[in-house]
Amino acid sequence: VQLQASGGGLVQPGGSLQLSCAGSGFTLDWYAIGWFREATGKKREGVAWLSSSATHSGYGDSVKGRFTISRDLAKNTVFLQMNALEAEDTALYYCGADPTGYGGRWSGQYPHWGQGTLVTVSS
Repeated sequence: VQLQASGGGLVQPGGSLQLSCAGSGFTLDWYAIGWFREATGKKREGVAWLSSSATHSGYGDSVKGRFTISRDLAKNTVFLQMNALEAEDTALYYCGADPTGYGGRWSGQYPHWGQGTLVTVSS
């Protein structure tokens, strides 16, 4: 199981970015995928997650209404659309795969991780 996160960059407050998490060695309908982030000096925080069936999704309280998680099975990729970005969203973003298929905000559910992609929100 390998995950490749990409799409980070520098964006102004109020702007948008889309992160991608491409999977290899497995198919997305076997695993739940979660997006997490780590800001400097803070613990890893659950941002968004999508069940293996894609019928259930969840979001961290700080991103509800601004971020959307989705997937493209043909590309074996999960996306995180981030709108109305704030300085507080600045962090290293990671995607993880949960073999139970349920997902959730607890990082311990995810034994497989990709490398992070850095998002910086600044004017």
